[in-house]
Amino acid sequence: MDNAARPDMNVGFNKLVGMELLDFGPDGGAARLRIDQRHHQPYGIVHGGVYAALIETVASISGSTWLRSRQGTGRCVGVNNNTDFLRAISDGVVTATSTPIHRGRRQQLWLVEVVDETGRMVARGQVRLQNLDS
Repeated sequence: MDNAARPDMNVGFNKLVGMELLDFGPDGGAARLRIDQRHHQPYGIVHGGVYAALIETVASISGSTWLRSRQGTGRCVGVNNNTDFLRAISDGVVTATSTPIHRGRRQQLWLVEVVDETGRMVARGQVRLQNLDS
């Protein structure tokens, strides 16, 4: 399902932290985030919650896009988010890209990798989603 069929996701928290949603299709999607001081914890590096939120957002939109492509309706919510923080950064642009691991009738599991501008992985996460009826 193309981006035009997806509800506007550039609202609320996504807009507040500056997520830029890129291309999403049934087999995955991506978002970009320009890191600045809003995203820092007290030691001047990106707060882990920023990565966890970015990862869950990308997984949830990816899962919902897949679900709608199969049945024309539906949405997903995260029920488990396991995020690993691999490299500390203070600035730059990160890109989060999703890959499906399992897509079932009731639940889905997605892998999301977050890389910096040089392609180094800074975080990765798995998000389990619950499929909901619209």
